[in-house]
Amino acid sequence: MKEDRVLVENSNSLPRIAVLGAGPAGLGAAWRLAEDKKADVTLLEQCDVVGGNAGSFELAGLKVDFGSHRLHPACDPKILGDLQQLLGDDLLERPRHGRIRLGGRWIHFPLKPQDLMLRLPVSFSSRVALDAAVKIVPGNKQDGRETFTSVLENGLGKTICRDFYFPYAKKIWGMPPERLSAIQARRRVSAGSLGKMVRKVFSIVPGFKQPGAGKFFYPKRGYGQISESIADAARSSGAEIRLGTKVTKIEEDNCFRIEFETDGTLQQIEADMVWSTIPLTVLARITDTASADVIAASSKISYRAMVLIYLVVGTDQWTEFDAHYFPEEEIPLTRLSEPKNYSASREPVGKTVLCGELPCSLDDDIWNAKSEELAEVVIDSLSQCGLALDAELLEVAVKKLPFAYPIYEEGYEKYFEIQDRWATELEGILTFGRQGLFAHDNTHHALAMSYAAVDCLGADGLFNEERWAEYRREFEKHVVED
Repeated sequence: MKEDRVLVENSNSLPRIAVLGAGPAGLGAAWRLAEDKKADVTLLEQCDVVGGNAGSFELAGLKVDFGSHRLHPACDPKILGDLQQLLGDDLLERPRHGRIRLGGRWIHFPLKPQDLMLRLPVSFSSRVALDAAVKIVPGNKQDGRETFTSVLENGLGKTICRDFYFPYAKKIWGMPPERLSAIQARRRVSAGSLGKMVRKVFSIVPGFKQPGAGKFFYPKRGYGQISESIADAARSSGAEIRLGTKVTKIEEDNCFRIEFETDGTLQQIEADMVWSTIPLTVLARITDTASADVIAASSKISYRAMVLIYLVVGTDQWTEFDAHYFPEEEIPLTRLSEPKNYSASREPVGKTVLCGELPCSLDDDIWNAKSEELAEVVIDSLSQCGLALDAELLEVAVKKLPFAYPIYEEGYEKYFEIQDRWATELEGILTFGRQGLFAHDNTHHALAMSYAAVDCLGADGLFNEERWAEYRREFEKHVVED
């Protein structure tokens, strides 16, 4: 690495804001700040493309995503309207059409009313009915502290939890559900009670139908087209987006000096404010204000990593389903998606891509496995479920996500609060987004955070902390949409 250090100057009458991270939250903030003429914006992103985990890339002539992503109809109408204006006819409305393994049978996901009556194993249905009956007995409540297991068992009953949610949770987060916080259950499981689950099932039935039920939005050219369109709009409004720049240090004097590495050279920019969407644990390590307690706390919370295995197979379409879910603990995969089915694409002819998801830990056997070994894991998992890969395997690609899911291990709250309190008290630094707030959130939640942050910045360049605190309380109510 070269030793020369270059100072890049910014000058404008507007406040200078450096946005860290070009995922949906960072991009949304950069765009709205520039569009509303509230700030002179420079966005720094260490990858060479925008979108973060919500991005896309090209493989075998097809745009594929980093796992399975959808824009949910629960998106705020203002934000959805803005995205529809940016993407136009490219933002498609698509039906949910997945399936899940339950009791050795494939069941449509999301569940349909006919599945409840005809497809579920009789033994499973009868045990669920018994759980529901037991729950209405007065005084039948669990004692002691709340955990992931107690919240879900109290809401859904033991059968659904032990046959589906608990083994699935163990695969996703890499630990027994008994070790997970109750917060994980409340923020990760949208149908947290039998009543909610039944209402979701019947929400697609005429007469009971809810707006957007059983639907999702998806761009023609992959999920990353959302982030790419926002980035284009941000640039058009005057924001500067620097890709391939890794932030290495943030120092504060009369202003913030953000040091970053790009093309082997250390550079700096100055900013009046820093808006960070990078992992809070990383932010603590690159600033000069984090105490030893804050640094220590950052090592006490962790993220679940993910390896994505892409199989290019020689057929127009492998199945009609957009995604398959595998809750069984003996099957390593958690989910397998077919990107062509998300966008209803017919191109390229004679090829499709399957994306298998394998949660893991950094530097474990899965993380370090070779691509051909990972491909065998996917193929073997499918064979166990009666889904033999009967088309020619043309190519294998692997992508790795070190920050796929925040892990809410029981007791994590006190360590997160130490870091969050430190970040909140920093004058001129704001953290938000999925990674910045250690949150289990969808894209529409991340965009809502970015819009909220911009709303709190006044025309006078002052940030309204009280309003932001109100927004933060709203963010705590976010629940992941599956």
